Amino acid sequence: MMKNDELRDYITVTDENGQEQQFAVEALFDIKDKTYALLRSAYDQDDTFIMQVEEDENGQHLIGLDNADDKEMLLDAYEIAVDANPAE
Repeated sequence: MMKNDELRDYITVTDENGQEQQFAVEALFDIKDKTYALLRSAYDQDDTFIMQVEEDENGQHLIGLDNADDKEMLLDAYEIAVDANPAE
């Protein structure tokens, strides 16, 4: 049996200061024609982020969300969806 972490995809994100950080991709989900990623720090399990996924001719990019209300709404929507359709 695999540990839960072994099922996760990991990505490396370079922040605005040029520092690289590793995150587990907990989930990808779509709301209102936009795709979002729920990311958890590989080093601090309590450190979770939601970022918007944008795609262009150069590939996919993560865009930070500035509005706290938007973040809260997205987290609530994600939790409702998970509760309605729990993983087996």
